[in-house]
Amino acid sequence: MSEQAAPDIELAAVEVIREVLSHQRRMREGGCAGRVCLRCVRHHLDAVRGAMEAGRRIEFVLPAFPTKSPNPAKVLGPLPDLAEELALRFLNSLCERIAEVHPPGAAILICSDGRVFNDLLGVSDENVTAYAHALDAMIRRIGATHLEQFSLDDVYRGAGHEDMRAMLSAGHAPTLDELREEVRAGGAPLAMYRGITRFMLEDLSGPGYTGTRSALQRKCRDLAYRVIQRSRAWGNLLDRLFPTAIRLSIHPQPCSTGKIGILLADTPDTWLTPWHSVAVASGGRFTLMKRAEAEEAGAELVLAAGSPSHYVLEPAVEPAVPRPAAVPGPPPAHRDPWNQACA
Repeated sequence: MSEQAAPDIELAAVEVIREVLSHQRRMREGGCAGRVCLRCVRHHLDAVRGAMEAGRRIEFVLPAFPTKSPNPAKVLGPLPDLAEELALRFLNSLCERIAEVHPPGAAILICSDGRVFNDLLGVSDENVTAYAHALDAMIRRIGATHLEQFSLDDVYRGAGHEDMRAMLSAGHAPTLDELREEVRAGGAPLAMYRGITRFMLEDLSGPGYTGTRSALQRKCRDLAYRVIQRSRAWGNLLDRLFPTAIRLSIHPQPCSTGKIGILLADTPDTWLTPWHSVAVASGGRFTLMKRAEAEEAGAELVLAAGSPSHYVLEPAVEPAVPRPAAVPGPPPAHRDPWNQACA
């Protein structure tokens, strides 16, 4: 590479990072606001610059799209729907925008973690497989050529599903005691633990649960540690398998870290994902909502090819409020001379 080309690559690399960081990124409290700070840019600069200097595509790894929530109050069913499709379209368009700056382009490897912890969520391996196959079909149908899927099935080929999870944990997971120490220290690990506990409580409190709320809370607090343990193991394995890729995350991240938190859709809740919600069209845009909330708001279900797809919610039209008639002021002779002087 010539010395004259170096500044061009440097500027292009910064532009790529800012594009990824600034568009629908998930930030924890205390993160940079407005324009992306240089600390965040510098954290990922070497990886992007290395790909550009080598003339290869920029690779991202995103653990996401595991399986649908088992709670029917949150989702339409076990298969991906428009909520996933919109997220896939966004991710693919992000890669297309990067290609405008770096012609070799970019690719996002969706590392589905459904097989990693579906047993903890009460979701069958058959449902995980069906979800992954349907997502592959969706990626092909919408022409998302910058996206690929990767899962535990690709790591331990031919092994049983329970054996896959056991080998993953044995080789790459921290101990539960180590995780508890991290959570007790507060900060990001505590926020993660609370967020996952909340999701576990929602997922497992469906119509099939008959126990007490307090018992379920205790169970979910225990399960949250095991979900984090397996998720950490999956992340550690991915770091080993794809050392030059830039790590994306569906969870909020602090400023200037090894992961870039990214929102997959417009939603008021930064923890809400397409597989824990439904897509709702309202006011010319889509947002994510839990299914029960969408239906309570009066949203109407839309089918696509005979299957549930999304909801449409007509925005409330506020009645026009007539303006009151103008009230004439007193004649000039009656005005307070002090007010006149101060006008």
